Amino acid sequence: MFGDMMGMMNKIKETQQKVEETKERLKTVTIEEKSSDGLLKVTISATREIKNISVADELMDDKEQLEDYLVLTLNKAISRASDINEAELAAVAKDGMPDIPGLDQFK
Repeated sequence: MFGDMMGMMNKIKETQQKVEETKERLKTVTIEEKSSDGLLKVTISATREIKNISVADELMDDKEQLEDYLVLTLNKAISRASDINEAELAAVAKDGMPDIPGLDQFK
C-alpha cells in the first residue's frame, strides 16, 4: 500500500516538474495576430505577454480607429495564447495524473 502511495507521490512530483518546465517553454512560444487588413500586427507569448506591436502609418492619423484595432487584435491574440497555454498545461497535467481508482468518473 505504501509503495503505491510513494509511487503516486513521485508521479505527482514529476508532473509538477513537467508543468513548471512547460510554463517556462510557453514563455518562448510566440503568436502573431494581424488585423483583417494587416494594418496592425501584435506578437504575444503563450503566457500572454505582449512582445511587439506594429502599426501601419495610416492608422496613426486616426486615434479612434487605432484604439479599435488594438482592442480587437489584442483580444484575438490573447484568446489564442490562452487556448495554447491551457491546452499545453492540461495535456501535461492529464498525462501525469496517477491512476487513482474512481477518478475516471470525473472525465
